[in-house]
Amino acid sequence: MRKICIINQKGGVGKTTTTVNLGAGLSRLGKKVLIIDLDPQGNVAVCLDNSSYKDMYDFLMESAELKECVQNLGKNLDIITSKETLTKAEQMLVNETQRETFLRRKLKQIKGYDYVLLDCPPSLGLLNLNALLYANEAFIPVSTDVLGMHGLRAMIEAVNDVAEAFDHDIKVTKIIPTLHDRRNKICVQMLTKLKNEYYELVSEPIMVCSKLKEAPASGKSIFNYAKSSQAAKDYLCLVNQTAHDEMAMKTSETEELDSSNIVKKLMATS
Repeated sequence: MRKICIINQKGGVGKTTTTVNLGAGLSRLGKKVLIIDLDPQGNVAVCLDNSSYKDMYDFLMESAELKECVQNLGKNLDIITSKETLTKAEQMLVNETQRETFLRRKLKQIKGYDYVLLDCPPSLGLLNLNALLYANEAFIPVSTDVLGMHGLRAMIEAVNDVAEAFDHDIKVTKIIPTLHDRRNKICVQMLTKLKNEYYELVSEPIMVCSKLKEAPASGKSIFNYAKSSQAAKDYLCLVNQTAHDEMAMKTSETEELDSSNIVKKLMATS
């Protein structure tokens, strides 16, 4: 099960849009996906025009059963939504022992999914720290402008600091250029800079597209709202890249296991 937080301390870079459409796209590939909204703004529920009977606050702080909080949206796609009450959860977590890993312990019961995607708030607060210590991967959407680049560097540093401080296995595995306009000089420059500095992590860009702004009003993913749009093509590319990475990871794990077995055999015969 891949546990991915979609995170950036900078707001307005398309975190929720990316979470919703990545999850919807992966579910169309036959992957079982759970989207968890950790942002008190609750935009996942808005984008998909659906909310769970009980939400993330109830699950974290009111001991609600997981099955009460998971809302099924169709084949392979579930969500746990949130609303402004989640702000209280962050305040209450301050008084918890081992508060940094509270979410990880609560989510241990989640099973049967290929992907758990966490839509994170635009901050570096306790909720995001919990998200980083639950997830094994971080996807960072970044606007292709100067401020976006600055925020990206700060976010990568934060992820690395958390990994080191808590001895936790999490890595930035995808940087997603968003709000890209190929007609804009600074966008083109920043995309080139991204690819030069982080070439192995950078996905193909998500272009500026009016359909992405319209889709939440209909409560649909971009694939259901405008499947022939440029935005749908861009997010399909991200979905395919993510699925391809999964295959590469499995190959790497198999090779490591085979290598380990060879070493054990050599040691046993020496």
